[in-house]
Amino acid sequence: MRQGQSLVMTPQLLQAIKLLQFSNVELSAFVEEELERNPLLERAEESPDLLPGEPGPSDTTADPASDLQFSEDGFDRGSEEAEFAGPDVAEGDWAREEFATDRAGLEDSLGTEVENAFEVDRTESTPKASDDSFISDGLSATSWTGSPGSGEDGEGSNLESYVSSQVSLRDHLAEQLAIACVDPVDRMIGHAIIDGIDESGYLTDNIEDLALRLGAPLARAKQVLEVVHGFDPNGVGARNLAECLSIQLRELDRLDPAMQALVANLPLLAKRDFPSLRKICGVDDEDLSEMLAEIRRLNPKPGRAFGYESIQPVVADVTVRAAPDGSWRVELNSESLPKLLVNQTYATIVHRGGGAAADKSFVSNCLQSANWLTKSLEQRAKTILKVATEIVRQQDAFFARGVEHLRPLNLRTIADAIGMHESTVSRVTSNKYLASPRGLFELKYFFTASIPAHSGTEAHSAEAVRFRIKQLIDNELATDVLSDDAIVVKLKDANIVIARRTVAKYRESLRIASSVERRREKMALQPAQ
Repeated sequence: MRQGQSLVMTPQLLQAIKLLQFSNVELSAFVEEELERNPLLERAEESPDLLPGEPGPSDTTADPASDLQFSEDGFDRGSEEAEFAGPDVAEGDWAREEFATDRAGLEDSLGTEVENAFEVDRTESTPKASDDSFISDGLSATSWTGSPGSGEDGEGSNLESYVSSQVSLRDHLAEQLAIACVDPVDRMIGHAIIDGIDESGYLTDNIEDLALRLGAPLARAKQVLEVVHGFDPNGVGARNLAECLSIQLRELDRLDPAMQALVANLPLLAKRDFPSLRKICGVDDEDLSEMLAEIRRLNPKPGRAFGYESIQPVVADVTVRAAPDGSWRVELNSESLPKLLVNQTYATIVHRGGGAAADKSFVSNCLQSANWLTKSLEQRAKTILKVATEIVRQQDAFFARGVEHLRPLNLRTIADAIGMHESTVSRVTSNKYLASPRGLFELKYFFTASIPAHSGTEAHSAEAVRFRIKQLIDNELATDVLSDDAIVVKLKDANIVIARRTVAKYRESLRIASSVERRREKMALQPAQ
């Protein structure tokens, strides 16, 4: 036998940790699941407007068994109104009497009867078999004189949904195929080709295999493919990038022999080997620059304009604004925080009633889960605000003067400053975003490696050094392109100690070509400028 102590993570604690590392999109999905599962949870914005003295969802002191509603003078308004109406007065008699009075005045002002302009009786929704208009054209008179925008199912037609609905690439091509191809066999081949086109607009199926699968002649399948190449958008149905660009250039009447040679040597264009391209195409520097400009205006993925869902925008969890005294004001974005209420009244009704013990146990578990969820959400918001505030305090120079003043920062520094564990800070900064006058940044952006200074002074942030490398390359001349070794020397003059391989790694992360490729590109574009 051995007795000992150990830390055990309860389900509630695991839930709190999981909520802490959720992004606002994942948190919204989790809250939706809890709203469906837990009957005691309600949205704050969905709660009805409460009258004075009426118990709210979280009010545990109100008596749920009380059905009386009293006004300020102490009388029961519900019973008073019922007595005033009387038991023999029908609900619609008063409305019909008022309508008859208004109708008489309206007929006098119009000089005609109301039946000639409006449909008065809407009680009959089913046309009779003896209706002449229904027999003649299948529509009753009431279907034409109904309210504008009403559909056959009784619901109004939603014009905005019809206009805003997106057409998929397959449907868009199928509509053009129905017009371009009259022969049923060509249509069948065309539909098979359209089915093989991916989201980018490229034909992924082999045309030979497609013709063999359909039992059609290969020449006929290629003929239909040429018809599909003429569809909108230009370049759809191409089998590779060169064919896609060729189709678009042919549509623009710019597929001359020099352009054909350029499209056929795209690997040289990727390497920026402009001298070889000039020799192959037989053009000078100015013509090559114009041809490259035309290539850049083409769409390498024509199918991307169709059938794509709207991109979920990034919503900031924290906003940073400048205060009048020169400091920074850090606030939580209330739009990204779920607003939940716990319906204590419903739980009280179940416990006071004579229900089964299983029902009471279920409601008790739901109440405990709901209370813990609301507390976890509140704790999550406080932790995010605390971590973001410390990050802003540490990186004050970045918000005031820019990226080059970003300081080296790690998780331990923030954790020690706010009295939390590093793992907690890591969960808080994952998939959380901060909106500031400098732009929208992920909280992880402010944690960068430290690069030592040459004179032993304060170290530099890796992101600031990366920004400085980009500035040096952007300002270089075509006659003086900086190599990685030259960049190391210039950074050393700026009191930054860095190795050449680190400069190469940062340059590649910025997607900047090597000095040889940059020199070729700038020398080729220099005459055109």
